[in-house]
Amino acid sequence: MGKQHLHRVQNFLKIAKSHLKPYLRYLILGGTFLFIAKAFLTHWREVANIQIRAESFPLLAIALGVTLFSLIFVGWVWMLILREFRQPVTAAWAIQVFLKTNIAKYLPGNIWHFWGRILEAKKAGIFPKAATLSVLLEPLLMASAGVLIGLICFDQFNWLLRLVGCAAILTAIHPRILNPIVLFVERLKLSKNNGENSKVEEAAGDRPILRLESSSNLAKKTSTVKSRRHINLPLKRYPLVPLIGQMCFIGLRGCGFLLTVMALTPVNFSNIPNLFGAFCFAFVVGLVVPGAPGGMGVFEATAIALLSDRFSTGIILSAVALYRIISILADVSGAALAKLDRQRDRHRK
Repeated sequence: MGKQHLHRVQNFLKIAKSHLKPYLRYLILGGTFLFIAKAFLTHWREVANIQIRAESFPLLAIALGVTLFSLIFVGWVWMLILREFRQPVTAAWAIQVFLKTNIAKYLPGNIWHFWGRILEAKKAGIFPKAATLSVLLEPLLMASAGVLIGLICFDQFNWLLRLVGCAAILTAIHPRILNPIVLFVERLKLSKNNGENSKVEEAAGDRPILRLESSSNLAKKTSTVKSRRHINLPLKRYPLVPLIGQMCFIGLRGCGFLLTVMALTPVNFSNIPNLFGAFCFAFVVGLVVPGAPGGMGVFEATAIALLSDRFSTGIILSAVALYRIISILADVSGAALAKLDRQRDRHRK
């Protein structure tokens, strides 16, 4: 009797999850934008009184350059991750593909930049499973790097909690622990995306969904990856070099955010670690929370919540808005550079 009751509860939870899941992203986005809107309505006078000085524009230009360079750098880090799976690729190819596909993170679903990299990797002859695992490992290492820097820099935590947190993160990315996690996420993502693709096909009929790759093609290529899942490609060593690379990437992004804040208000040296730490936590929350393409809204709300007691809310509101514009411009510029570089390669051939 107890087992039957438990089975009914499990079935009810599965049905509720399937019905509520499509609305989860709208709930998250709605909640974050309501929080930002409330903060803006409360502090709109402070925002209106902020003036961008003439000397601020060079700082904003440098912030854009640093943010764009961070994208190029993290493309190089993706190359390192692929080499961890024994896939010899060039830095130029990895950076070009990363910049080309990164703009797709703003599409609904927040997974199309990953799919783009998998497809490009397969076209280049990279083993499909290695391509899939690399795009799953990359955000995991990125989130780990962000939490590590956040714990080190943000002084809201005592030193014991910081040490325990850093030790837990460094232990969690050990191959013996990380390999099962990555493989589990791979199975979860592939099964989820296969279902989404089939739904899109039913709704669209015979119309092509994408110019380059239709949903049916994506499903076929996904099945290829799934059919080879029995081949084991785990990490053979601790991913220290990619982790350091991701920490450098987060540091570059933090520098871009710091320059954006400095363009609006003078920043004391003692506040720089807290700015970095809060940025890292906000970046990670925007990265891992589902339903927010490019972390839009989630990053801003988290940064406001963490920094409003250190800086004027009007300054933080303006800074996160400016930094979002800088991030989008960097993503668009990176995609344009990748396209120009690919066209130049074709002309050479």
